Amino acid sequence: MIRTAGEHGLLVETGSLELSHRVDAALRAARPAGVVEIVPGPATVLVVAPGADQGRLRARLESVVSEESGKTAADEGRERPVVTIPVVYDGADLESVAELARLSVAEVIDRHTGRELVVGWLGFAPGFAYLTGLDPVLEMPRLDTPRTSVPAGSVAVAGPYSAVYPTASPGGWRLLGRTSVRVWDVSADPPSLFRPGTRVRFEVA
Repeated sequence: MIRTAGEHGLLVETGSLELSHRVDAALRAARPAGVVEIVPGPATVLVVAPGADQGRLRARLESVVSEESGKTAADEGRERPVVTIPVVYDGADLESVAELARLSVAEVIDRHTGRELVVGWLGFAPGFAYLTGLDPVLEMPRLDTPRTSVPAGSVAVAGPYSAVYPTASPGGWRLLGRTSVRVWDVSADPPSLFRPGTRVRFEVA
């Protein structure tokens, strides 16, 4: 279903993160006339197009959704780029995560590096990517009291997600370690290393 969202937007209800990724990628590869912003979410894609012919754009979006719905998960996986992030696992919360998960520190690291994660969407701060597919044993509640400042490059977990803090900011995620990889660089094009659908692998630095 496609709904009107404000004066210049259309909200595509995809119903799944996987279809959101495919629709997002298809629209970026062949951006319809007048579209200035594409914002994928867990089950939606917001398309902002000031001044565009809404009827024509709606028809184009319906066509893209229909086409992308016919693709398989295997096709999607082959299309996604992979980013490897080296991590120094010395985070302030590493031992407490191990205690909560009833694992050793080494087992926490093995489980965090043992899965390929996928960028679900970006939010909270520019370049902050929610990485899906975390080992369920590492799913952790956020800190009761968030830190006033988390350094850029901090690698963390919270709930069913992992993340790399793109810049120094307040945060309540549990810190496993740090990376020297810059995931957000305003001088780069694009500035974010991560895009929705990007596959991510952590490895011990």
